[in-house]
Order: sequence, then C-alpha cells, then structure tokens
Amino acid sequence: MSKYKINRNLTLLVVTVLSLGLTQSCKEDIDMSNQYTFTEYTISSYLQEHKDTYSEYLNLLEEVHVSSRSESSVLQLLTARGKYTVFAPTNQAIMNYLDTLYTKGIISAPSWDGFDAHTLDSIQKIIVYNSIIDGTKDDIEPYQTSAFNDNEELGIASMNDRKLRPVYGNNPDSIFINATIKIPDSIVVDGVKKKNDNEERQIIGGYVVDLKNRDIYTANGYIHQMRDVIAPSNETLADLLQSYIDENVGDYIVMAKMVQATGLTDTLSKVKDEVYENLKQTEDPRLDKLPNFNEDDNAKGGNGFLPEHRYYGYTMFAEPDDFWRTELGKEPKDISPADIQAWVVSKGFYPEAKNNTSYKDEDNALNMFLTYHLLPMRLPSNKLVIHYNERGYNYKTSTAPTVPTYEIYTTMGKRRLIKLYQAGARFSADGESKIYINRFPELNNGRHEDYSEKSGWETPETEGIVVGTESATNLLNAIIYPINKVLVYDEATRENLQKQRIRFDLTSMCPEFMNNDLRANREVLLYTGMPADENYKYLDNIELRKGTNFYYLSGLGKNWLNWQGDEFNIRGKYEVIFTLPPVPKAGTYEIRFAVQSNSNKRSMCQVYFGKNKSNLPAMGLPLDLRQAGTYRALASGNVTSALVGWEKDTDDDDDYNAEVDKKMRNNDFMKGPAIYAGTPGGSNYARSNEQNLRRIIVREYMQPDVVYYLKFKSVLDDDMKEFYMDYFEYCAKEVYDNPMTPEDIW
Repeated sequence: MSKYKINRNLTLLVVTVLSLGLTQSCKEDIDMSNQYTFTEYTISSYLQEHKDTYSEYLNLLEEVHVSSRSESSVLQLLTARGKYTVFAPTNQAIMNYLDTLYTKGIISAPSWDGFDAHTLDSIQKIIVYNSIIDGTKDDIEPYQTSAFNDNEELGIASMNDRKLRPVYGNNPDSIFINATIKIPDSIVVDGVKKKNDNEERQIIGGYVVDLKNRDIYTANGYIHQMRDVIAPSNETLADLLQSYIDENVGDYIVMAKMVQATGLTDTLSKVKDEVYENLKQTEDPRLDKLPNFNEDDNAKGGNGFLPEHRYYGYTMFAEPDDFWRTELGKEPKDISPADIQAWVVSKGFYPEAKNNTSYKDEDNALNMFLTYHLLPMRLPSNKLVIHYNERGYNYKTSTAPTVPTYEIYTTMGKRRLIKLYQAGARFSADGESKIYINRFPELNNGRHEDYSEKSGWETPETEGIVVGTESATNLLNAIIYPINKVLVYDEATRENLQKQRIRFDLTSMCPEFMNNDLRANREVLLYTGMPADENYKYLDNIELRKGTNFYYLSGLGKNWLNWQGDEFNIRGKYEVIFTLPPVPKAGTYEIRFAVQSNSNKRSMCQVYFGKNKSNLPAMGLPLDLRQAGTYRALASGNVTSALVGWEKDTDDDDDYNAEVDKKMRNNDFMKGPAIYAGTPGGSNYARSNEQNLRRIIVREYMQPDVVYYLKFKSVLDDDMKEFYMDYFEYCAKEVYDNPMTPEDIW
C-alpha cells in the first residue's frame, strides 16, 4: 500500500470526525440522578477499578463530550442507567494506535504530545465514539458475543454512527471487528502448498477482541476488551476505485476504469445529504416529528420521529480482474474502456445500445454494462435477501433460510430490474443456500407442494450468478461483492423476469430505507415518519403532497400479517405518487396492491396511473380499504358483504378452490399469498385470512423504457383514516392468463 493512499485515507478520517459535533444526535446533559448507587459495577466503575489496563481510555472518556450540544462527558454517560456495549481498548492498544499515526506522518511523536489541538480533538473522538454502542434510546439489550453473527453488521451503530461487523477467524474463539475475509484457492500447510478444500479463511485487517476479557457484565451494559483501537476507514467507493487506478493495485481495476469513464466517480463519493443534516441539527421546525400515530397508542415510538440522517449508499456486483485477464488476454492496467466496450459489443449483450465514446450517456454500451452492476443502496450481506416471515422461517429463532425468497431492485443508470435470490439448503436443488443474482429455477409450487426448487438450474439462463458474500469489500458508503460470472441484462433475463410474478416490498423501491438503516432492522423504533415534500423531499421515488402524514412501521415482533413485517401507513388529506420500477419487457401487466382490511380505521382512496405525473387518469372507482373477504369494517360494526367472493380453501377440492380464485379475480380481488405467515414461523398464512387481500388496481400495456406513476388520493374527509400499504406486484398477462399453467398460490 502506498504512502499516498494511507495518508489520504487518514486525512479523510480526521476531516470526517471533525464534523462529529454536527452529526451527533441532540442528546442533552446526562441526568445524574439516574446514577446507580448500589455496589454493582457500572461500566465506568469497572474501568476505574481496572485503571492499570484502561487508564488511557478513561482519560479519553473524561475528555470527550457526549455531543457538541452537551456538557456531559462520555464517562458520565457510562455511569448512568442505560444499555451500552463498550469495546474498550487497553492502554497498549491506544499506544499502538498512536504509534501507527506517527509512522504514517499524521502526528509528530508517538504520544499525546505529538498532536496539535485540532487533530487531538478529532483522534480522541475517533477512539471514543467508535468504541461505544448506545442501545438506551431504542431499548436494545447490549451485545454479548453470543449475539454476534459472523460477518454481519450489528443492528445499532456506534456513537460515531458507524456499523461494527464481527468476523470470526478459523479459531472459533477468535473475533475481529470489521475485518476483511479472503478464502484463497490454496494454503500452505507445513511448508507445502495445498488446495484449500476446507475453505480456510485469511483474515485481513480488522480489530481484535481479546480472547479472555469479553462479555464483562456490568449493571448498565457489557464490556469487550480490545487489543486494537476501532478506527474504521472513511474510504468511499469512489476513493477505493480511484486508488486502484492511481496505483494499478487492487481486485477491481477494470471496474474502476469503467466508473471513471462513465462519470460516476462524484456520485459514488456521496455519503450524506448535508442539507438535511443541517436542517436536523438546527432543529428546523419543518422537520419536526409527525403526530402520534394513534391517539390511544402510548407505546414507545408512537410518534413519527423523522430519520436522524439521510445517507447515500451503493452496492456493486463486480467481476474481479482475473475474469478480465482471461476474457481480454491483457493485464488490468492495460485494459481500456474502449477494450471493454468492444468486448461488450462483440458478445451482443446490448444490441440496442450506442457503440460510441460517449460513455456518460445512459444509452452507451459501456454505460449500460457497468450500471447494471450498481444499486443505489448499501446492502449488507444479511440484507441482500430479506428473511422474516416466509414459510417455515422465524426471524427470532431461525438460523438458516427456508423456502426460496427474492428481492427485486432497480439498478442505477438506465433503469432495469435485478433479482437477488436465496433458498434454504433443504429447499435448494443442490443442497446449498447461496445468494444468487437472476436465478430462475422451476419450483414445486402446486397447491399442496412445499415451494422447493425442482429444476431449471441446469442452463446458464436460469442457474444464476453466485454472490461472493464472504469476500465482500466493506466501505463507508458501499459494499463490493465479487461475482463468478459476467452480469448482463440480456434477453433471457428479461424473458425470465416477465414469466414470473414480481413482488416488490414497498421499501425496496426507495433506497433511503436501506441506506438509513430503517428496513429490516430489528432494532429500530416501530414508527418512523417522513416529511411531506413541501418541507423536505426525503424519498426520491415517492412524492408526498401537502397534508400527507407518512409513517413507516417496521412491524418487527408485532405478528402483523405483512410481508416482511413492515408497512407504510399514511394519514391526513393525503396524496401520494409512486415512481414505479420498470417492467422487464413490453406487454400487458396487472399491478396489484396488498392490503389488510382488518380495521374500520382504513380509508378510501382514488387510484391514478400513467406516464404524465401532472395529469394521471383515474383507474376505476375508489378503493375501499375497509373491504374484507366477506364483510366491510365500519365504525358501527362489520357489515356482511358478498362483493369479493372470498371463501376459505377446502382441503379436498382444489377445483372448487380454483373456481373461488377465479370468481375473486373477476371482482379484481385475490387472496393473500401462501408463502408467508403473520406470526413468523407460524401457520397463519396470508392466503387463509380473509382480511389479507390483493387488489388488482391496474391492467395496462406497459413498456420497459417508460417511467410510470401511481397516485393514491384520499376521498374521505377524515384525517385519522389510514391508507395502508404492504407491497406491489407486477404480473404479466402470460402469467395471470396462462391456460396451460395457471398462476400459483404463492
């Protein structure tokens, strides 16, 4: 690693931490009446009792304030009641860190005397803020090592708002924080090079958790002794890729050249929206919390607190440089953007693309090739495919996936769909549980089957591309995953996507939910609000007009009959416009809308759909979201209704069950799917509940290169009625109107 790269990265680290006074949450002085008075250790008293090991760290805890808005020290914080996880560096760890800074030329001497005042404050905050996770606000239990999942980020960020990621070494007792894993093809055993059959890991970097002094219990949390100071790099995706080009060293030099040629370097350097940051930190009244979600709801988090930050993030699926060496017969440093584009064109991957040197044009062949590898959200390995309540899976207890589950996202650049897929080993044809891109197996999806893989993995068009989750490169604003085959949005991929029903969890359409750690985070508040666009446009793909109170409900642990647990719930004189994902191919599609009609608090809305956002035509009569399968829920009580035609499935007459499904479709209703349960791991499946329905709201001809919008507007004069949303489905006519193979129930 060159001196240039190291100095640049450490400079970025210092500059970023200098702004911590602006980015810390608005926590005021510690209420010292909240101190413990009994003899049991608190974190602070334990550290003071063991000054011979932690005196340097204690000094820093006394020096550093909880935030720029607080007069309380972090040491005082650790004296009070709370739920803290502390990765406490020893004196030797801190001295080693100072020695490293001196070696890199950051400080003038390997001691606290080597700092100027400006840098000293920054480094003190680096050491302290990165070492502490405060679960008090969200009522999250402190982390013991038994709660660490290998190579998965912890749910709550550190005080520096950075996620820590435990990694296990080949010794099951060895734990590193934020290490990189490499699994080499061969290893040296007793001086002899052998094939790495056991896939032994090579751990690169990271911060070592002491083997013995961990899980130290105190009255207000746990302490894990650290042999290193935790100081995560602030390197962005743009920084890393640029360093590959500057130094001609790295795993993705060719990808870096494509990013540079297509003009995406500035985009991939973005970390957070500073406009939103400033508004939040100055407590601008436009970003005040939304009203309490329910007037009678006194539960914690009932108010719609707006997100603390608005971060950007990216995921890159990348062919490593070894792939390009083989394909182009050149060293990566000698491969040019023109070489890559010529190869793309020669393979016939994007015949509709422009074969010119305007690489920044989204219709250029090189641009189309590269951007299909990029998503505008940072997806940790445990969130590439979300697992929560699919059939047989319980997010609280399950240790492995069950039935096949997928996510569909829209890529950067020219908008296209990409499918991320995973099946549990027992349900997978090859007995493994890998994550794939664009896998399209045939499934055992009959009414009485188990939804396991049956066939369809034998061809290149259906087997999918394995995502190298263990060898990911984790960065401040991005993650790079190596892939084992070339990734293209070819005709076969588009056809296979069109042949399946496409289900979008609503949050998958909005990168902000993943980038700001709201989606599938088991440790966030139940209610999160979003500001209306007149105050601040937080969601790029959803427009919230004046009068709209938008709530995201995580739903985790609530046993709601929601796909993945979460939902959107909107109040007020709402008007909401969605920018829809693209369809894979031109054709007639149904757009379906999932709703739980189990409450008389649901609202009625008019649906609009089309290409011109300012002039969208209405789609049929208003939707009454109080309409269940056999009744309509009104404030005066449930009123029997035969509008839907819902009947519970019988066990012995599938022909009759199919007739009920057909009758419901004629009324633009469908039962919920059979793939998920309300209670994770339970058997109360959506299909068997008359309150869980899919509404067919659009049936129109759609084209892949056209942007379509879907609007919902309240038609009731009641600010407290709820507009509830769970997921959308696209379903092509070839699927819903197929006389040979009827659409499955899953």
